[in-house]
Amino acid sequence: MPDTPGRVGSLCTGYGGLDTAVREAMGCELAWVADNDPGASLILAAGHPGVPNLGDIRTVDWHAVLAAHGRPYVVTGGYPCQPFSFNGRRKGAADARHLWPHIVRALRVLRPRYGFFENVAGHLSLGFDTVLRDLASLGLDAEWCTVRADEVRLSHRRRRLFVLTADPAWTPDPAPAADPVDVGGHGPGSLGTGRPQPPARHRDPGGRPFPWGKYEAAVRRHEAVLGRPAPDPADEDGRVTTRFMEWHMAVEEGRVTDVPGLSRAQQIRALGNGVVWLQAAAALDILLPRLTSGSIGEAA
Repeated sequence: MPDTPGRVGSLCTGYGGLDTAVREAMGCELAWVADNDPGASLILAAGHPGVPNLGDIRTVDWHAVLAAHGRPYVVTGGYPCQPFSFNGRRKGAADARHLWPHIVRALRVLRPRYGFFENVAGHLSLGFDTVLRDLASLGLDAEWCTVRADEVRLSHRRRRLFVLTADPAWTPDPAPAADPVDVGGHGPGSLGTGRPQPPARHRDPGGRPFPWGKYEAAVRRHEAVLGRPAPDPADEDGRVTTRFMEWHMAVEEGRVTDVPGLSRAQQIRALGNGVVWLQAAAALDILLPRLTSGSIGEAA
């Protein structure tokens, strides 16, 4: 386990799934976030008032960030998956959305104790060799694994790659003058993971109980994990509801869907691109002992 809890700097934050896992596992506080997507920015401003959003990581002066906020204990980053996803064109480094080089630039300056990153499992066969070379060039140890959502008892697969880095030469800097920001109630304790609630009676647009069919057992298991029933999956027009997507991604109720001014399209984008924090927490359970024990390698 980590030696001294500290603060988290978050890159490509989205709604903050990676940060939630790190805060649960390491007892850290959020120092700053960085996301220039308009919808994600609204979610972060609503969920973490007072925490600075650095915006587009391609233009950030990391030396200025280091001077203002001190050296982070952990840097996280769920960098865009589209360049590596089998659902896209897999253009890799040629994709304009490829942000890994900008994460390397941040790590070179910030030198955190740990780095924690996420992407699609397809990254293993495209571009991941470059990631490992970059981390080695920075003198960082690295471990990685894949975790599926159904491996943490959720109702879908969503296999994802997680990478944990450690700086063997890390020494903490003095804390910045400002007091740490209290980021409030978006930690795992607000997800209701205790005693399960009774399952809801779901109804389709015609008013009939929703027929989960072969997915019934998976939905009930997911409900038990989150401790809250599944919302209605479809609206009156037959479209998937964003409340159901939020539940599906194990995000606490309203964290995305109750944000003022957030459009349906922005909710879908944030939830579709987000990280399931329970998967990330499971990955940390796997990877932290490896880095401290010195074992090397990837396990699917």
